[in-house]
Amino acid sequence: MKTPKAESSDLHSVLVQNLGLAIAEGTLAPHSILRLDELEAQHGVSRSVVREATRVLSSKGMLESRRRLGTVVQPEESWNAYDPQVIRWRLASSRRLEQLRALNELRGAIEPQAARLAAERASWDTGSDLVSQAARLWAAGQRGNQDEFLRLDIEFHAAVLRASGNPMFSQLHNLVTEVLTGRTEHGLMPHLPHHEALQLHADVANAIQRGEANAAHAAMSRIVEQSTEEMGDIWSSSHDAGPADAPAGAEAAPAAPVEAAPA
Repeated sequence: MKTPKAESSDLHSVLVQNLGLAIAEGTLAPHSILRLDELEAQHGVSRSVVREATRVLSSKGMLESRRRLGTVVQPEESWNAYDPQVIRWRLASSRRLEQLRALNELRGAIEPQAARLAAERASWDTGSDLVSQAARLWAAGQRGNQDEFLRLDIEFHAAVLRASGNPMFSQLHNLVTEVLTGRTEHGLMPHLPHHEALQLHADVANAIQRGEANAAHAAMSRIVEQSTEEMGDIWSSSHDAGPADAPAGAEAAPAAPVEAAPA
């Protein structure tokens, strides 16, 4: 049996999730005012649960409490775009393709440079570990085990960021995790990775182990490029429209299995 404290925590988590999704989707429009008493009644929770939920969302820049006005929904430019929950809410909204593209553009600026630095700085043992991780990733892709492949893919990219020796790069692993997880959960990831993409991951690892900075940079750049191209292709096949013509707010339907690149 749950304690009152546990039940309160559950109610708080559900309210944070519901409000965060509504703000990300635009159901709660920017600059609209939330009344705490109305939230209590609508969601059947106590004032303390409402206050805690709005406090959490305020810390993410999605709400702001204003004296004599109330709790105001903030426009997107005020949100903490790097917060994992904010990213997940945006990926769950009808603007998920836009969010994925933005995240991939960030990856394109960071991950190839991280691979270059890893080739310059990582020890031979670290490089060997990456080669082993790439081999396990390859095997999971060949088996078609999507859950295992996702886990190993996340681990591989996080390991490259750590191997860069730059702690600020390393902390961006959460963003990469949200990209890879979001693509899989929302039908923008193929079930069977293409041989070339698996080879690129191996190329990154081998280049880092050998200290070949330019090769590591080039292979990682191509991984991110393929990820962007692949999302556009799957979106296009799902909507009978090119990615450039697809409406930014359209809902992404799961695509049929396609043999293409992992990210």
